[in-house]
Amino acid sequence: MHNTLTEHARCLYGDEYCPATKCEQEHRESWFVEELTFADADEILAMFHELSPHVVDGFLPVWIRNLAYRLAVLQRPDDPALMREAADSLYLHGPDWDEIAADLRRRADHLDILD
Repeated sequence: MHNTLTEHARCLYGDEYCPATKCEQEHRESWFVEELTFADADEILAMFHELSPHVVDGFLPVWIRNLAYRLAVLQRPDDPALMREAADSLYLHGPDWDEIAADLRRRADHLDILD
């Protein structure tokens, strides 16, 4: 069993910054997605920041990135920094999601004004 979401992601997808973890476990993407689904925002962000610290890096599939950011934003709907980070990822892996990214930026800007 993996101890963290990051370890599980590294085992499944690899990591360009560290050697892929060697383990004896069977790996299925569906198991990772299940773990991701119930991860808290801190776990999700820790995974991103360790495996893809420059947003454009990393081997996580785009659909996993999109899902993970969506789950994190849903858990932290009042976090403008997270919204901007998610928007950056969408812009880099778009353009299909440019409108969603722009909306996230608008919401983040609005939250900053309210603060």
